[in-house]
Amino acid sequence: MQIAIKRVYEKPDASDGYRVLVDRIWPRGMKKEEAHVHEWLKDIAPSDALRKWFGHDPKKWKAFKEKYEAELSAHESQLKDLLKKAQPYGKLTLLFGAKDEKHNQAVVLQEVMQKFIFTSHP
Repeated sequence: MQIAIKRVYEKPDASDGYRVLVDRIWPRGMKKEEAHVHEWLKDIAPSDALRKWFGHDPKKWKAFKEKYEAELSAHESQLKDLLKKAQPYGKLTLLFGAKDEKHNQAVVLQEVMQKFIFTSHP
């Protein structure tokens, strides 16, 4: 199954499959009906402390990735359940609000979830 990432502000598309918002805070200026999300998983977003510490500073990216991966280890069953929910759609799209498309939690989450797929399908 494909796992994609996309800014929540981009136009929804049928090819997005199962759309999941992975921000802890609802995106500024975005109405819920405009987002077209199947699910909002704020519990798997970075903790408030980690989010505030990172502040989308690319210089902190490597440390942020390590800390967020450690936080995600506590949500392994929830992430695997998410993959099961998305399976009928053939694609999971992780939505985020950050302007930086290379340094955000969806990038880390995508990598972690792809590892789950790889290890469960030898």
